[in-house]
Amino acid sequence: MLVDSHCHLDRLKLNKYDGELDAALQAARDRGVGKMLCVGISLDNRQAVTELAEKHDDVVASVGVHPLDVDAGLATETQLVEWSKHPKVVALGETGLDYYYSDETKEVQSKSFAIHLRAASEAKLPVIVHTRDARQDTLDLIREHGNSEYAGVLHCFTESWEMASAAMDMNYYISLSGIVTFKNAEELRDVARKMPLDRLLVETDSPYLAPIPYRGKPNEPAFVREVAEFVADLKGISYEKLCEITGENFHRLFYKA
Repeated sequence: MLVDSHCHLDRLKLNKYDGELDAALQAARDRGVGKMLCVGISLDNRQAVTELAEKHDDVVASVGVHPLDVDAGLATETQLVEWSKHPKVVALGETGLDYYYSDETKEVQSKSFAIHLRAASEAKLPVIVHTRDARQDTLDLIREHGNSEYAGVLHCFTESWEMASAAMDMNYYISLSGIVTFKNAEELRDVARKMPLDRLLVETDSPYLAPIPYRGKPNEPAFVREVAEFVADLKGISYEKLCEITGENFHRLFYKA
């Protein structure tokens, strides 16, 4: 099964589908996508992502506050644990640290990340982690507040092999997006080549970061196929085997899915 392990279905650009989300989802299914994880990013969109998951058997959701959305309000541990009880919620996040776009909110980002990690440990769910230009702080907070039994994923990974290796040592998975197909992403391709297959996921992060040959256009779950085909080639395995392995990894990590 091909899985889009990270997408934002409530934010897709649907002009080519005449505004119909169902048409975009069907386009993904027609290309072999069997499961999509619709990721929450704020207090405001929690209901939107869970309602989308409720409406579609092949969609599951996460709830959380993105590090670039912390100014709009933080979730409490109690809230996150309660929200995690929804039958279609399979993870907490997207949470984490982003110093590239917003280093002036480092303190509140760290507070929010720690809240998510502790809540996930209590809820016995994995955490979806966004990290950019915050390698050591991300790893330190995971060590201090996380639970390696349920762990999580560093999504849309663009960091170093050393960071990937340290995260995997804490039972984390690494998810690759369309960025791995970009011409200037040779360092990331080296990481992909070194990645053990049993720690690998693929994603779109749609509507952002469309892979080659769609770069510059709105991304969508159907395009996870291009990511999977590209990564399979990097790993020297068949596309079908890559789908099988990443699908198994997805369901091992997001066991409620």
